Amino acid sequence: MELNQSRTEAFVRLNKLRERNFLCDAVLRSEDGGVFPVHRVILSMSSEYFRALFTTTLHTGEATNILLHGISSVVMTQILDYVYFREVDIRSDNACKLLVAADYLCIPDIIKLCCDYLMDAKDTIDADNCFGILRVARLHSFADLKTHARSFVLRHFVELSRQSEELLELPVEELQAIIESEELNVKDEKVVWECILRWINRHPDSRKGQIAGLLKGVRLGLLDETFLKEEVSKHPYVTGNKACKAVISETLTFLDDVKSLTKKYKEFITPRIAYPQIPQDVLFAIGGYRDGTMTDVIEAYDARADRWTVVEGVDSIGRRAHHRTAVVGFDIYVVGGCNGEEVLSSCFCFNAVTKTCREVAPMHECRYKLSVAVLRGSVYAMGGVACRVIHRTAEIYDRKSNQWSMIAPMNTGRICASAAALNDKIYVAGGCVNLFSPLNSVEVYDPDTNRWTFVAPMLSRRASFSCVEYHGCLYALGGFNETSGVIRTEKYDAAEDTWIKIPYMNFYARGLNTEAIDDMIFVISGYYNGTDFVSHVACFHDKENRWYQLAEMNVCRNFLSTCVIKNLPNASDYAYKHREKMMEEQTKKRRRSNVQEEGGEMLTRRRRIVKEC
Repeated sequence: MELNQSRTEAFVRLNKLRERNFLCDAVLRSEDGGVFPVHRVILSMSSEYFRALFTTTLHTGEATNILLHGISSVVMTQILDYVYFREVDIRSDNACKLLVAADYLCIPDIIKLCCDYLMDAKDTIDADNCFGILRVARLHSFADLKTHARSFVLRHFVELSRQSEELLELPVEELQAIIESEELNVKDEKVVWECILRWINRHPDSRKGQIAGLLKGVRLGLLDETFLKEEVSKHPYVTGNKACKAVISETLTFLDDVKSLTKKYKEFITPRIAYPQIPQDVLFAIGGYRDGTMTDVIEAYDARADRWTVVEGVDSIGRRAHHRTAVVGFDIYVVGGCNGEEVLSSCFCFNAVTKTCREVAPMHECRYKLSVAVLRGSVYAMGGVACRVIHRTAEIYDRKSNQWSMIAPMNTGRICASAAALNDKIYVAGGCVNLFSPLNSVEVYDPDTNRWTFVAPMLSRRASFSCVEYHGCLYALGGFNETSGVIRTEKYDAAEDTWIKIPYMNFYARGLNTEAIDDMIFVISGYYNGTDFVSHVACFHDKENRWYQLAEMNVCRNFLSTCVIKNLPNASDYAYKHREKMMEEQTKKRRRSNVQEEGGEMLTRRRRIVKEC
């Protein structure tokens, strides 16, 4: 401590000498007129550029009065502050300028500090500066920063394509590389098409000749066929371009081939124009119960391809069911449950980037059929049952200290309830006070007051259901009660403290999980129908106010838990790998469906004939 303090005091004295131009043996000049007397030996300690300049015999005589091109006096002052004090004030408005100057002057410490700031600080990269940061990272070969900035561009492409002025000034090669990326975050290829038009319209005379090359970056096979024929092929930039006509003709031929595959089988390789992009948000389904035993299987759902993939080659989270999962960053916390022999208090943390699993501190209570939520970066566990005791208790996990702490108990003990975070509070809804009495009550926890209070009850009593925050409301889906086999979905408006009904799901579901991904609600359910385990997956589109059936899991099971990791940097590791086979898989499914429909119609006709006879 004394040594560091003495060193700091020494540099303070040296800086005072510099400011008074004492013992200085060189002068730095900025392009905007700034003059900075310096000590060559001090600069040489931090900068390889100055070390070479001051020690090379070629420059020794002329290295006392130096003009620094491209560096302002403000930036030079900040660099000298670091050289003399080892302190630098990095902000969003100066980080890129400091980074470029530090790279020019070969000061690795400032380079690292600037890159870390741009990659780690919240909201540092935004729609106004992302392309500038990407350009700096590319020109100066900052690989990690380039990856980070490019990921931001791909993630926020929809917003950028409609609002960014920097995007409109990109060279065609850079725009092409962006729209051709498999990680481009768009659900509708119309967005890509409209972005191309916006970019060309900025300088139409010089850019309209680029339309054919850019059009190849659009996944035309995923566009609505009517839109392709009426909007794309008839656009003035396209109609007079032979290369564009060839691309569109190829796409229409492909779409016709897809239609014919439903009638006649042949091997079919999906072309790139119909490849869905790699999603950046990944849904995981973990554990569960199947064939009389608990499982540790993990599946990942690719929302763009509508396919499930079994995750292999990763550490096991242990066999368990009736557990819950929670996501903080890229970590999945697996909490409580049972393993077939005992109720668990144990918890595991699976990191989706490193694909490693570690055991973390256990809860104070053993819990299964519990509720879990994440708020302010902490995991909350509430209710559940152990040894036939239904818990009112609740606890919070602190990741930094790796400790669980008890918080205020709920007003009502609950099992098979569901929890979600909304408006910086935790809501716990429904569940049972015993095995046969579903509740409709809802209570909310305020972490600032450590209190639980009741809010408006749900319209239906329900247990073994799921709540999810979506578009600022709380949705309650599925479940069971003592009177109804199918319970209508409802949503809660916290501002009005009211619940309203929304359309029924298109399948019966209890013990289900819900997640919000790709701006839709996804429902994942597995249950035993008396003869086999059945998997149901569907999504709800609130703007269309309707449900869509989706691909089933590969491993059907119940009492599993799901979660979503957003902006997963290695999402491609969990994406569906066989995109070239997707159209063939889809047409096979259509043919099976057609055969079943034809068989059903034939059976109906036969029954009608028999009845008439």
